[in-house]
Amino acid sequence: MLILNYRYRIYPDAAQEQKMIEWMNICRSAYNYALREIKDWCNSRKCWIDRCSIVSEYIIPTDTKFPNQVNQLNNLPKAKKEFPRLSEVPSQVLQQAIKQLHQGWEYFVGRGFGFPRFKKYGQFNSLLFPQFKDNPITQDHIKLPKIGAIAINLHRPIPSGFTVKQVRVLRKADRWYASVNIQCDLNVPDPMPHGHPIGIDVGLEKFLATSEGTLVKPPKFLKGLQSQLKLLQRRLSRKRKLSSNCEKARIKVARLHHTIDNTRKDFHFKQAHTLCDVGDMVFMEDLDYRLMAKGLFGKHMLDAGFGQFRQIVKYVCWKRGKFFAQVEARGTSQECPECGAEVSKDLSVRLHQCPNCGYTTDRDVASAQVIRNRGIALISTAGLAGMETACADDLPGAEVTQSRQVSKSRLRVTRKLKK
Repeated sequence: MLILNYRYRIYPDAAQEQKMIEWMNICRSAYNYALREIKDWCNSRKCWIDRCSIVSEYIIPTDTKFPNQVNQLNNLPKAKKEFPRLSEVPSQVLQQAIKQLHQGWEYFVGRGFGFPRFKKYGQFNSLLFPQFKDNPITQDHIKLPKIGAIAINLHRPIPSGFTVKQVRVLRKADRWYASVNIQCDLNVPDPMPHGHPIGIDVGLEKFLATSEGTLVKPPKFLKGLQSQLKLLQRRLSRKRKLSSNCEKARIKVARLHHTIDNTRKDFHFKQAHTLCDVGDMVFMEDLDYRLMAKGLFGKHMLDAGFGQFRQIVKYVCWKRGKFFAQVEARGTSQECPECGAEVSKDLSVRLHQCPNCGYTTDRDVASAQVIRNRGIALISTAGLAGMETACADDLPGAEVTQSRQVSKSRLRVTRKLKK
């Protein structure tokens, strides 16, 4: 089963926009009510069995079952009679809000932290329509239950053979989007290793460096608009809360953040397609960028968005039939890509000079070449590691490459990767 998500810009009129905002508030109330039931059930079981606590008492009978997803979904018809406002929202959309809560609860139970939180006003900004009888999208409009036809910018048509399964309506700043989930009864195998390999090293001084010697400067999306963002945030902080002027100032700040996000994502997609044009196998480091974002250069790491860039490269490689893999990141900048010797250097040293073989190149380019070599060793067939290491000239479909990428014989000892 092949599943894709296409996002389109939609343009609801004032009445439709007001109705969807009202639905989001109703779904938020249902979400918070269901979460309150879960928290009350958990709090009632926190005190000791032989005494009563002042904070947590058994306000719920001991034989009451946990309010799981099935029970809360079955209680929705009763809740609609008590709260007629719930009937304004389509039943399936309201059910998806409860399912969203229990997805977060299961995630919390699985990893042991991250208890679901209550949604404040303005924090519930999506509606999920999970089922359609017919295709709701035409050339100019998308038809949603109880809303009607909404103008849509269908900038790319839905491929033939795909059917629309569900639609999620998103609100970002004052703009509306429709994320369309399409499916096709088709199995696409994962791309196999083939062709020309390239390694990618990402960093703050240079956004990325490839094993081919290509260097890309960091665009610094947030830093370029930081002064403007600071001005708008200062104006927002001086407005009276919940006033109309405060809402206008908040939308201006949200628009600027949305512009930064769109610009960053567009840059990532363009770089990913450029990498796929150059090579057939793409290798990147297996790093946890969330930990790196908590350091001294956390703001710059988040501005670059390396985690999002890696996910986009992986998706683009899969879509275009290119092979993608992650390799061990330890010591990539302290290793010579030609002879494999360890060359220790500080972070301030931006030039790689090997004292053993004399190979000299940019530090980031050398790291990218090490990543490429490790990726080739990762996909090499077991048992071929002898006097030579498998490289691009041994892979099926590989063309004539540069001299650096041709496998060279080692001096009686096969170099092993560090663990």
